[in-house]
Amino acid sequence: MGVSKATATWDGGFKDGQGTMKPAHAPESKFSVTARFEGAPGSNPEELVGAALAGCFSMALSVGLEQVGWKPTSIRTSADVHLEKDGPGFKISAIELTTIADIAGADDAKFQAIAADTKKNCPVSKALAAVNITLKASLS
Repeated sequence: MGVSKATATWDGGFKDGQGTMKPAHAPESKFSVTARFEGAPGSNPEELVGAALAGCFSMALSVGLEQVGWKPTSIRTSADVHLEKDGPGFKISAIELTTIADIAGADDAKFQAIAADTKKNCPVSKALAAVNITLKASLS
């Protein structure tokens, strides 16, 4: 298996600083305190965590579906990542995954079981085991 790489830089102090986050094979994202906490333009680490989980889940779900003979036309997953105060710092307290899959002839009960297993076992979910991850899965 491979090793995925990313880099980040931060220039300045906490409140007046700014930085960039760069996955090795994706565009660079600028981030700052105001982008993270006040809605200013830019990204934040939680968005990248959410994107990583949504992407990993979607890819792993396609594997689980194909293992039972279903080939999805599309899987669309979003992640709402909740950041909250934790003593002097912050923590990711919860992630809400929502996925909609377009699969011809799929049975909802079986789909729900596959989606739940995928949520528990995709690599990024395993890495985030300390976080409460919920899933709302539906067929389109």
